[in-house]
Amino acid sequence: MTDTQPYLSVEHLSKQFSSGAFSRAPDVKVLRDISFQMMHGQVVGLVGESGSGKTTIGRSILRLIEPTAGRVTMGGVDVTALSARELRKQRRKMQYIFQDPYSSLSPRMSIGQILTEGLEIQRIGTAAERRARARDALAAVDLPVDAYDRYAHEFSGGQRQRIGIARALVFDPDFIVADEPVSALDVSIQAQVINLIRDLQQRLNLTMLFISHDLAVVEYICDVVIVLYLGRIMEMAPAAELYASPAHPYTRALLSAAPSTNLERKVERQKLTGDIPSPSNPPSGCVFRTRCPFAIDACAAEVPALREIAPGHTRACIREDIL
Repeated sequence: MTDTQPYLSVEHLSKQFSSGAFSRAPDVKVLRDISFQMMHGQVVGLVGESGSGKTTIGRSILRLIEPTAGRVTMGGVDVTALSARELRKQRRKMQYIFQDPYSSLSPRMSIGQILTEGLEIQRIGTAAERRARARDALAAVDLPVDAYDRYAHEFSGGQRQRIGIARALVFDPDFIVADEPVSALDVSIQAQVINLIRDLQQRLNLTMLFISHDLAVVEYICDVVIVLYLGRIMEMAPAAELYASPAHPYTRALLSAAPSTNLERKVERQKLTGDIPSPSNPPSGCVFRTRCPFAIDACAAEVPALREIAPGHTRACIREDIL
């Protein structure tokens, strides 16, 4: 793999959850034909309302849940084709930062045990080397050395999230999925953790998939932004371009609803009506059409493909007259 080739390639990823053999409820298609690429060292943000499939994409890429269809290639390795033994080895290179810093840490294990557990399972290093790795990871997230022997209940929410970040870093991974890493924290702590993640990503040259509802945070930390709605990509563009010139009605609605301190950016207010439809019964054609102020009859007949409207900027909309 060269610097000109993508580090991560997601091709036609789909995920369907079965309602079970004894249920009459229809199966739920959470992801539909998701494709994108990431270069090494790049941060890509996933945004969209709850239920759009952001977390499912992150977990499917790492095979924490098995995708129904599609292919994921990471560093030249087809992750979706790996056996259980091969996947276990690959997990050293890809890690997950969970949303909830409280439930993601075991109250019965010391912080040192939490950080070294994965290293023991992977049989990485001696006991002394594993302890050294864990202490280095704690130092990297600005936690004191004595945190190693303490327990999760002794720390605040922000400190617990730092421990979660340290648990991901202890493997020295190449790829990290950060799933809403600051949404459960107080506003006063969020900026500290975001700056920490940004600093670590740049210093370690990590490739990161960053999932968030906070559009201001995504703009600050991400190179590219992918906008999702009901399991489909609506728009994808470099962050600066997407925030300056959103091309999809859904993206414009999200940006218009988000508070901004940028007085030079003027976004026309666009209020969405109704709720996001159920993924078990999505609208025909464009899944956004039931809430789109620009929908026409043709929107119900055709699933819009992602089309490039500028270099690196794509959107899924048949209305070329509303660019």
